Order: sequence, then structure tokens, then C-alpha cells
Amino acid sequence: MKAIPFAYIVRNLWVRRVTTLLTALGMALVVYVFATVLMMSEGIRATLVATGQADNVIVLRKGAGAEINSAIARAQAAIIETLPGIATDALGRRLVSKEPVVLNNLPKRGSGKPSNVSVRGTSELGLQLRPQVRLVEGRLFRPGSSEVVAGRAVASGFQGVGLGETLRFAGREWTVVGVFDAGRSGFDSEIWGDAEQMMQAFRRNAYSSVVFRLADLDGFDNARAALDDDPRLSLEAKREVRFYAEQSEALATFINILGLSLSVIFSIGAVVGAMITMFAAVASRVGEIGTLRALGFRRSAVLIAFLGEALLLALVGGVIGMGAASLMQTVNISTTNFQTFAELAFQFKLTPLIAGQTLLFALCMGLVGGFIPAWRAARLAIVDCLREA
Repeated sequence: MKAIPFAYIVRNLWVRRVTTLLTALGMALVVYVFATVLMMSEGIRATLVATGQADNVIVLRKGAGAEINSAIARAQAAIIETLPGIATDALGRRLVSKEPVVLNNLPKRGSGKPSNVSVRGTSELGLQLRPQVRLVEGRLFRPGSSEVVAGRAVASGFQGVGLGETLRFAGREWTVVGVFDAGRSGFDSEIWGDAEQMMQAFRRNAYSSVVFRLADLDGFDNARAALDDDPRLSLEAKREVRFYAEQSEALATFINILGLSLSVIFSIGAVVGAMITMFAAVASRVGEIGTLRALGFRRSAVLIAFLGEALLLALVGGVIGMGAASLMQTVNISTTNFQTFAELAFQFKLTPLIAGQTLLFALCMGLVGGFIPAWRAARLAIVDCLREA
């Protein structure tokens, strides 16, 4: 079968460049929405997954979906600390951090609207368990004091959380003595202070979680079995990476469903626009179609040529939309995590998989919008085309 040259397809789009551009921009808008939704979902997942370490284990009360819903008694925490297979630091201390986690309501900078922020009680050992966390301003809080350090996202997004400022919660004044960068992980959205001081201030007699590092990366099953076999404990151990990945599922799923629903609705308009453009192209080129058929090009070649125009049009729109969406990677935003009800700061994230899905979505719109006009062009009779021309 003799094929119509690709240059002919490109030339026809260029001849109608104004219409082509307007239709491509309509598709680009839909592609932009589609891509940003996927990038937002991926950004949330990446932020929370980066929060966990592969060799860390987090222990919570059985059935607790998040740290704020968990409670581990002091006696239980002491038992966890004696488990075999826990790594030690250079001073021979077992790398175990017993941590209370509570929510505190703080006003945002600029708007003054209140939002929940996670407040974590930890220690120097807790900092060692999170190598991605590093102080960028000030110093670490002193044990036994009413001092706190804040994640970079919290310090920039909430009133009273900047370096040297004072917060009031749990009946106390807390001084922010440091700001830390957690490598765009979930810890950037938290405030940290001394664990024992947090326990006293919030009148708690139980920790929220216990985190420890494995001496051997493959020793997780043994540690979990030791917890399950102890009748004094009713606790659940998870790899920290898996725990934080689960924290992202509800919010990421909701964003995907909402965003993809909007994309489908918007895509109907884009498909109709592409269909109208292609029908107009067929109507204005009836004589050309007749000439092509008279020169020996078969119906299938005409069908493929017009379908190729629609796909090329969609590809242009897809590239424009994805290019605009990629600029969102420079934007820092925050939302409420459904699992913890706390503010979570994150960035949009564009991956090769998302880029492929976005372009495929654009091409699908072009295929749906261009097939019927292309079929119409292919079914025109030679005699009718030449007569009309």
C-alpha cells in the first residue's frame, strides 16, 4: 500500500496554523490538569517514602493507622529497647528512640488561618536515626529544656516558628532554637523537642511510637517475631519505609480520583474541539482527497493520513501541556494528610512514567477526536470529490 508522505501531513497542519494552535492549546490545558494531578500524587508519595529509612523499624499499637492514634506504655518501650538485633552507635548506645507525637494548631503566615502541625518528642538518638535531617540554622534543643527545632517547611509557613521566635502550647512557652532541613521528607513539616518535656507538657504517660535501627537489614523478621511472641506486648512492627508509604495512600488515592475525574470531563471538550477541527479540514480539502485517490492512494492511506494529523495535533498539545506542568516542580505547596490530619509540605514531581502516561493520554484524545473525521475522509468517493472540487 502506497502511503501519503509525512511531510504532507505536517504541511496541512502548518497551513491551518492558527486553528491548529488553538486546538492544541485546548488539549494542552487538559493535559496540564492530567499531568499536575499525577505529579501531585507522586510528590506526596515521594515526600512520605523519603521520610523512612530502609534499616529503621517503627513500632506502634496494633490497629493504629498513625502515630497520633498509637500508645506504647513506658514498660512496653523498655522491653522493645532490649530486643536483640538492634544497632548501636559509636558510644555503644542502642539506637532506639521513644517518641510522643501530638498535633498542635498554629496560624499560617500571611493568611493567619489555623492548621495542624505535628509536634514530635525525640532525642539525640532520634536524630541519628534520621540521617537525612540536618540543622541549617541555630542549634539542637537541649535535653530537659523548653526548646524546640522546626522543619524548614513549618518555619517558613507558620507564625511564631522562625528561628528565635517563641511558641505557646501545652501551657508553656517554647523557644525555637534551630531550623532543620529533612531533605524534602515529611519531617520538614514537624516541630521537634525533648521527648520527656513533651510528655510532661501534654500530660501523657505513654509514647506514640518507638523507632529503632536494625543491626542487620535482614533482621526485621526476627525483630517482629520477638515482638509478636511476647505476651506483654500488643504491638505491631513495620519497616519505616513501608509505614510512611502507607501514610500516603489515602491522600494520593483521593487526589488521583478527583483529578482524573476532572481530566476526563475536560477531555470531552478537547476531543470535541479536535473533532470539529478535523471535520473542517476534511470539508476544505475534498478536492485534495479526490486527487489523492485519483493518484492511486487507497482509502486506508487517506484514513491514516488524516488520523496522523489528529495524532500530531494531540502530540503538540501534549508537549505544551506537559512543559507547562513541569514548571510546577518549582512550587512548594502543602495540604492536610488524611492519615495524620496534620499539614504536609511537598513538591510536584515529574517522573519518566508520568511523562509517558501524559503523552499517551494526549494521543488517546487525538485518536478519539480524529478517527470519525478520518473515516469520513476515507469514505468519500473519487467522482464526488472531483465534481465538488
